Amino acid sequence: MIARILTSVAALALTAGASAAEYRLTILHTNDFHSRFEPINKYDSTCDAEDQAEGKCFGGTARLVTAIADARARAENSILVDGGDQFQGSLFYTYYKGKAAAEFMNQLGYDGMTVGNHEFDDGPEVLRGFMDAVGFPVLMSNADVSAEPALADVLKKSTVIERGGEKIGLIGLTPEDTHELASPGKNVKFSDPVAAVQAEVDRLTAEGVNKIVVLSHSGYGVDQRVAAETTGVDVIVGGHSNTYLSNTSEKAAGPYPTVVNGVQIVQAYAYGKFLGELSVTFDDAGNVVSAEGEPLIMDAAVSEDAATLDRIAELAQPLDEIRNKVVAETAEPVEGSRDVCRVQECQMGNLVADAMLDRVKDQGVTIAIANSGGIRASLDAGEVTMGEVLTILPFQNTLSTFQIDGKTLVAALENGVSQVEDVKGRFPQVAGLKFSWDSSAAPNEGRVQEVMVAEGEGFVPIDPAKTYVVVTNDYVRNGGDGYAMFQGDDKNAYDFGPDLADVLAEYLAAQGAYTPYTDGRISRVK
Repeated sequence: MIARILTSVAALALTAGASAAEYRLTILHTNDFHSRFEPINKYDSTCDAEDQAEGKCFGGTARLVTAIADARARAENSILVDGGDQFQGSLFYTYYKGKAAAEFMNQLGYDGMTVGNHEFDDGPEVLRGFMDAVGFPVLMSNADVSAEPALADVLKKSTVIERGGEKIGLIGLTPEDTHELASPGKNVKFSDPVAAVQAEVDRLTAEGVNKIVVLSHSGYGVDQRVAAETTGVDVIVGGHSNTYLSNTSEKAAGPYPTVVNGVQIVQAYAYGKFLGELSVTFDDAGNVVSAEGEPLIMDAAVSEDAATLDRIAELAQPLDEIRNKVVAETAEPVEGSRDVCRVQECQMGNLVADAMLDRVKDQGVTIAIANSGGIRASLDAGEVTMGEVLTILPFQNTLSTFQIDGKTLVAALENGVSQVEDVKGRFPQVAGLKFSWDSSAAPNEGRVQEVMVAEGEGFVPIDPAKTYVVVTNDYVRNGGDGYAMFQGDDKNAYDFGPDLADVLAEYLAAQGAYTPYTDGRISRVK
């Protein structure tokens, strides 16, 4: 009897010891915030006073202050991290660049973030200014910045933080094609994410760090590849693809977390609409024992911190005169969501392309091509303010006109549909031409089936040898989103036209109550 009691006591002691060895960490995370310090509506644009009064708004930094404080209070140990793209997307960025983001991220107490492609929109110097202003590490593993004076010896690949007596390794990851998506300059060289992550994992592991979190602004698909092809990663906090993961919503792209090769992958949509909350339990060797959670929606049920609201209102004062000006009217909502516009013809794509072509048609321009990645929001029905226009087109792009032959134009369309599976921003919205494409063909190997160009009152097949005059934005004309075929000084180009947002506002104003439409100018045959 005594022996059995002693055995039971020993077993309880072992159980207690095993339990004590477990380490619980709550990972709070955001991604693709895009300067949405104020609440957004269901179209991801700035919420107006009427919707705010009716409780129809989401997100905003003031809600995040409350939600993050509540989440920290219920967690044993917690970290707050970001998956990149704090920059760009509203007048706050246009006016303040990274200063407002730095201020609020410091207030929220972030522990680390990765560099998103939009952190390079205004070059390495603006990124460096942001890094100097924040009190946490900004990371990027898959790039060589040694030749860039603004970033060399400052932008680190990884870091180690401590929480609850345990070391946690954080590794940053940025899109390998950032040189096509933003303006990092010629001195920053990007590399394969798998090799970069593995190199940092190996280095951190050698230093005795056995809990490793990758902060990845590379998209849901790349995150799954990194998880499958590396060893030693425990969690990937994602971004870039604006992916909504959930265990409760039918709209989710996958479960939260998505588990690949034992790696827990999470992402929380975008624009501050959700706060990701993943609770992970590690054993003493740093292995993940369990992981569970769900993105928390930042709706009207989450109260807004009063002091933060006051500070946002103060920062907004210089912006109000610009953005509150009513410039046009829509008869119906205009669909501009990335999930639609990056894979097919969409209403906002037609509107933007039509506006571009209308502005320069008297210059002999007959074709417009707009990259869907430049379209950042939808419009609701009714009055349209300049602030809404600038939310849709926040990048301060200018109109560019140039000449190009039909063969190269078809190659450009091939590029445009080459990454539809990954919902990339290069998908072309067009005016003055029609084309069909076949998704069963390999990328850049004949997906584009038929191209017809406007001529007279109708459309005729494109002539590979004929020279066409095209309008796009200066970003695409200079090779952005993979449109390298548009680059060069041999195209009689003019890259300094009016701001695209002004072009859209003026076009809308001339339409009366604008009615959105699609007309089959882009068709998918398979």
